[in-house]
Amino acid sequence: MYFDTAIVGSGLAGLSVALNLADRHRVAVIAKRALEESASDRAQGGIAAVLDSADSVENHVHDTLVAGGGLCDEAATRYIVEHGRQAIEWLIAQGVPFTKDAAAELGFHLTREGGHSHRRIIHAADTTGHAVVQTLLERARAHPNITILEDHHAIDLITSSKLGLPERRCHGLYTLDLQNDRTATIQAAHTVLATGGAGKVYLYTTNPDTATGDGIAMAWRAGCRVANMEFIQFHPTSLFHPHAKSFLISEAVRGEGGILRLPDGTRFMPAHDARAELAPRDIVARAIDFEIKKRGIDCVHLDISHQPPQFLQEHFPAILARCRQFGIDITKEPIPVVPAAHYTCGGVVTDLAGRTDLAGLYAVGETACTGLHGANRLASNSLLECLVSGRSAAAAIQAAGPGAGTQSALPDWDESRVSDSDEQVVVAHNWDELRRLMWNYVGIVRTDKRLERAQHRLALLRDEILDYYANFRITRDLLELRNLVEVAALIVQSARSRRESRGLHYSRDWPDAQPKALPTVLAPGRMRC
Repeated sequence: MYFDTAIVGSGLAGLSVALNLADRHRVAVIAKRALEESASDRAQGGIAAVLDSADSVENHVHDTLVAGGGLCDEAATRYIVEHGRQAIEWLIAQGVPFTKDAAAELGFHLTREGGHSHRRIIHAADTTGHAVVQTLLERARAHPNITILEDHHAIDLITSSKLGLPERRCHGLYTLDLQNDRTATIQAAHTVLATGGAGKVYLYTTNPDTATGDGIAMAWRAGCRVANMEFIQFHPTSLFHPHAKSFLISEAVRGEGGILRLPDGTRFMPAHDARAELAPRDIVARAIDFEIKKRGIDCVHLDISHQPPQFLQEHFPAILARCRQFGIDITKEPIPVVPAAHYTCGGVVTDLAGRTDLAGLYAVGETACTGLHGANRLASNSLLECLVSGRSAAAAIQAAGPGAGTQSALPDWDESRVSDSDEQVVVAHNWDELRRLMWNYVGIVRTDKRLERAQHRLALLRDEILDYYANFRITRDLLELRNLVEVAALIVQSARSRRESRGLHYSRDWPDAQPKALPTVLAPGRMRC
């Protein structure tokens, strides 16, 4: 298959690139499952942007830099914040049904979340991601220049080195067509990785099952640098219930007055931070983790029951309904919550147009590391980055033109030396072990000893998985496991390299921050694990 641009991922970042290119480019949007299965679709709170005269770009930049623990790239932060309003106006023009407020300047309700000094979060009730993604998916499905490839799992990028060419360029990718159980070769002048983060590397996560770090792992194998992988954001408030898989309770609940309490009703956040429930996520997550371990309890409680039922129905209808399914009436009782892996702040090193170290290869959204998030992502800046970076990448691709890259046909995927496996239990066992060791040894609070143990065991696991990969036909589970162990190794190596505590990386052995904040940048061929 031949396209001007192949986009791997169907979340907000990928769709932003596709819709801003499609009028002039033949575009493929490649989704490893259904188009709707993305972290973007699950986003509840909203999108941060300066949309009110009481706010300013300087305020938003300042809040982002403070949350980022001194590690944000200020130029990147300023660029993304400055282009926020324009990106929101583009979404409004696409027909996204944001919650309205006649009294507001722009006519839409703005809420506030932890770490923000002003109300600047535009939202669609508490299902913002779903409203945005569904609107853009309708546009994408209707566009004649966009080809949708669902159930196509990316295997690897096709680079010049694989073709015996001297230049460093990406020419497309191989995918596994899951519906027809065959491989497909996709040739493109430009390839965009928009595969999201790697939350599934942990046992407990708010991420969808698709978040297995595919884009980060593929870019790393292709020779691209990655940065700041130690900074994994744990969402403080994931619903604690045996049947509530991956359901988070939005930051906006605390923004609208939700109080964190111990099981006996005692409020505990003021003892941890002067900002209490409105402290940045890393502080809140560590506070909850501390209280749970100190007291030997299963969870803490988030109480918003003091707000009127009508207010909760208007602002949090999805959370209200979901909790009610599990017998929790949030209008009368608190919500049991625990932290869970939520966002990958690091990723593939890119510039502000999404360009990576490999010509013809771009990375956008959670897959990329632009420098915006630093050591800790400020709430609701992620969808903003998806929008702004996606539109910037589209502009760069448009300027480069559709004709770059090799014009000769690419070789098909070679599986002549592999056989069908009769040991699928190996994949299942390694998958479970990998996620448990990352949760136990590389979680919210870390130590040198835990990281050393994790690195040692990951090296053994990686060898087992790569040996299995070399001998048996690929499956979706095997591809995801291969990518997860690669990303897990990157997280651990990055964490071991940082001899301090900063933002989301908290080490008991190195509790203080270094005087100067520096990013962790890993290059292929120089990593120990």
